[in-house]
Amino acid sequence: MSAETIHGMIYFSPHARAAYAEIGVTDQRMGYFGSRSAAMGPVPAEVTIATFFNFHPRAVTRVIPEAWEIASPESFLHARLQGVDRTLRQAWGDNVDGPEIAEAADLARRAAERAATRPEGRPLFAGHASLPWAGEAHLVLWQAQTLLREYRGDGHVALLMSEGLDGVEALIVHAATGDVPGATLQAMREWNDEEWADGVARVRSRGWLEPGEELSLSTSGREHRRSVEDRTDALAAFPYEAIGEDGCARLRALAVPLSKAIIAGDVGFPPMLAARLAKVS
Repeated sequence: MSAETIHGMIYFSPHARAAYAEIGVTDQRMGYFGSRSAAMGPVPAEVTIATFFNFHPRAVTRVIPEAWEIASPESFLHARLQGVDRTLRQAWGDNVDGPEIAEAADLARRAAERAATRPEGRPLFAGHASLPWAGEAHLVLWQAQTLLREYRGDGHVALLMSEGLDGVEALIVHAATGDVPGATLQAMREWNDEEWADGVARVRSRGWLEPGEELSLSTSGREHRRSVEDRTDALAAFPYEAIGEDGCARLRALAVPLSKAIIAGDVGFPPMLAARLAKVS
């Protein structure tokens, strides 16, 4: 989890929003869906709904395909990388050109390039894997971590589907872990109260929730969650064979202080999320 912050900051950074505004995109949702989908080309809303999985479809159809009428996928990708550059330079300062970041970028890129030899069944990852590598080390590090994140994410979606879960049900299970309040996930993914309540009822019918109004996993719910996460990790292990256990340990050692610098660098993380990331880093 320590390197997740290096990728995830792009979804909250004011520098990213400013970069999207420079290409004419001022709607925050459009910036998010457009920039993350752009690696797959000017895809219809249905492709974004399928690959992003747990957003309500109306959240996507409100901005896709309109996004492609405002800016091309290439423009989105360029703006996204500009946002990354500005954000990481703010967070890492003079260290942005330092040897630690160059070493971390090399390790992460080697893992990401191994992942790219096995793209089958991972459409969102495959789109990003088709992009050329950036030139500067801090951008390579972000790009590699993005690839590794999407590789794991595609595998996670496949496992959720194999368990028969839909998007809102997966969010409810996540909320019931206590990591993120259910109201936050519901609002972020744009499920209304009735849809959310129906999803809770379906998850409860599986025996995965404790009785009561508060969302809390039952014993079987915790076993389900642990099984999915463990299998997701197993499916995501292949890329890291390229750097071995020592390389993984070194990448983590390098990523922890870099992630902490991002969290401390006031780059837009909501306070609750920043606090949670600081704990896992």
